[in-house]
Amino acid sequence: MNDALIRPSVQAASFTHAFIGGLSMMVVSELGDKTFFIAAILAMRHSRFTIFCGAIGALGLMTFLSAYVGALATVIPRIYTHYIATGLFVIFGLRLLRDGYNMADDEGAEELEEVQQELKAKEEQLDGKCWSHSLHIHSAGLLSPVLVQSFIMTFLAEWGDRSQIATIILGAREDPLGVTLGGILGHSICTFIAVMGGRFMAQRISVRKVTIAGGVVFLIFALSGLFFEDPSSEGMDAAVAEIELNN
Repeated sequence: MNDALIRPSVQAASFTHAFIGGLSMMVVSELGDKTFFIAAILAMRHSRFTIFCGAIGALGLMTFLSAYVGALATVIPRIYTHYIATGLFVIFGLRLLRDGYNMADDEGAEELEEVQQELKAKEEQLDGKCWSHSLHIHSAGLLSPVLVQSFIMTFLAEWGDRSQIATIILGAREDPLGVTLGGILGHSICTFIAVMGGRFMAQRISVRKVTIAGGVVFLIFALSGLFFEDPSSEGMDAAVAEIELNN
């Protein structure tokens, strides 16, 4: 079979694997997370569409930056980044399982209350005049201060979060474009749920169960990296050769 026809099929499989990884990782990481509650609380006070746009803009930017920061690790031989990423998945997976095991069943309600208090304190410090004064672009009528508030609060909350770290690790091991698109879709799903019925969901979501599920997903990706992926830089060529041999 023509090499030019084989390589796109291998690359498509790599993209699909990365896309599914980014999507599933974000869903289990973001449900019941701080950014989820920020979107839920803000959406109860302001336009749901505006809050969704601000939050997903911040999460999309963070996902893109994180995935391609991870991709920069390709300057290191792939075999090293592969096993380092796999090891980190194991560590994070076990940590999430431990955290989930030790969590109380009403952890979601407590997290919601904590985020609500944080937002109240920040809004007291940064009133509407402060936002419009500090952001000249608002005075030109180009952006809503609520949109900017949603963007900034979500971006800052996401910085250093486990989903950001997971995206960096995935970007180092998988196709960064697939990770980015899958991650943005996962964030979009969680943010949509948050703005449409975040308080209702927060009172019924078991953060404990979601955390344990996240730990399981991390471990699944660690195992898939160990047993189902070729860590060598020649992995693509080997896959192409195997397909040629079978045909």
